[in-house]
Amino acid sequence: MPSFNIAHAVAALIPLILSLSVHEYAHAWSAQKLGDDTASRAGRLTLNPLSHIDPFGTLVLPLILLISGTGFMFGWAKPVPVNPARFRRGVHMGRGMAWTAGAGPLSNLLLSLLAAVTFGLLGRYAPAALASGGGVRELLENILVVNLALALFNLIPVPPLDGSRIVDGYMPLRFRAGWERVTALAPFLLLAVFIFGGRLIAGPFSYLFGLLANLVNFISAA
Repeated sequence: MPSFNIAHAVAALIPLILSLSVHEYAHAWSAQKLGDDTASRAGRLTLNPLSHIDPFGTLVLPLILLISGTGFMFGWAKPVPVNPARFRRGVHMGRGMAWTAGAGPLSNLLLSLLAAVTFGLLGRYAPAALASGGGVRELLENILVVNLALALFNLIPVPPLDGSRIVDGYMPLRFRAGWERVTALAPFLLLAVFIFGGRLIAGPFSYLFGLLANLVNFISAA
């Protein structure tokens, strides 16, 4: 069994917990902006991780993956409740759900971008902070990678992932029956996503990671 390093585990788990909290907060915030205060009344319009943690999905499963040394970090938080019937007048319920769903992955992409910018600025003005083996470097790398993976994974159009709600909100009526037949297979599709999800997002992940790495290099050398 691979050796378990507590410091590395903490450096990986903390960014995951914070990233999942931001993801769920983004859902709650976007729903609030559209007129639905369901999440707010449930105490979910907050960045406090304690309000979003799912014991198994946020803590136990990631720890198991870390201890097993798979190199793959995955997890989830408690879903934020959204009631499209409470959206303000003029907001299409399907579109509103799509916007609310998309806010989660978008928040993770923004966190990845923020981590890249911070990495670049430190590389330019405080390179000692990024010394090999330093905690700051590892933390920023984990924030970038974890958020990029969370964003792409959640955009896979399989229920209950956010991507399915985005597709559902914009699915043309003529394709609705076919889409509903696909969503009826959601349990089996979700299992396949858990097994093959890493491969599904590998291409987009490598592309976006390369863009962010180029941004880091550009800022560092500017």
